[in-house]
Amino acid sequence: MASTQDIYLEHFGLTQRPFSLVPDPEFLFWSRAHRGAFAMLEYGLVTRAPITLITGEIGVGKTTLLQHFVAGLGDEISVGLIANARRGTSDLLRWVMPTLSQPVAPDESEVSLLNRFQDYLIEEYAQGRRVLLAIDEAQNLGLEALEELRMLTNINAGKDELLQLVLVGQPELRDTVRRPDMTQFAQRVAANYHIPAMDGPTVLGYIAHRLTVAGGEPALFSRQAADLVQEATGGVPRLVNQLCDLAMTYAFSAGQRRVRRATVVQVIDDGVFFAGGGAVAPRLAGKGQ
Repeated sequence: MASTQDIYLEHFGLTQRPFSLVPDPEFLFWSRAHRGAFAMLEYGLVTRAPITLITGEIGVGKTTLLQHFVAGLGDEISVGLIANARRGTSDLLRWVMPTLSQPVAPDESEVSLLNRFQDYLIEEYAQGRRVLLAIDEAQNLGLEALEELRMLTNINAGKDELLQLVLVGQPELRDTVRRPDMTQFAQRVAANYHIPAMDGPTVLGYIAHRLTVAGGEPALFSRQAADLVQEATGGVPRLVNQLCDLAMTYAFSAGQRRVRRATVVQVIDDGVFFAGGGAVAPRLAGKGQ
């Protein structure tokens, strides 16, 4: 017997679920904002910016964009990727070094770690490679950790800086960098971009894109349904995915081949969609296709 998911996919002619909450570069939607953010990542790389800063609200696709960027880097760049910075992180080099395949002994001193890190950067430079350290959820870093990162970007060989940082995080990261006592850090940020939530037309395109990638009909959601999805979610992609998945489940249960506004209204009115603090799901009993 086919599983519920198999029936769900078959009903809508899909090869995979289009609105999974797991970040997946295959589904990356190149909105104008995401193109701008990616262009800034590339600009920072090419211009050897000491620090590139990418911010955005929870769920706007920052992690997926970062994964796509890192996956496209060539062998001439050695990448250390920290996928989830922890709050209150101390002893920064103890968790930076392993991401660059550099072992750390439990009893190794901070002086030794710093000397080995400098030697590593110089050796990579001598081999014609640059080192890029990318940190996701960087809003969790404290002031001390950010200052330590800034100091690491000062390591150079003549006129060439040996380490580039890409920091990706929520808007609090930008607020932190703008603090008066973070002036030195801010002066090292040579490239930055903030990804906003999606507007109505962008949400419509986003939904159509994900349905197409999943092998389905891009117009499966009516325009009126997509407009209500945008209103209920505030245009945050993660919330859009959640509400769209629920709406498709409702449509499937009702034997419908298309998601209309009335279906989204029912999902919202039933209280099964939890928007959290970022968006307010309205209770709307309206007509429309």
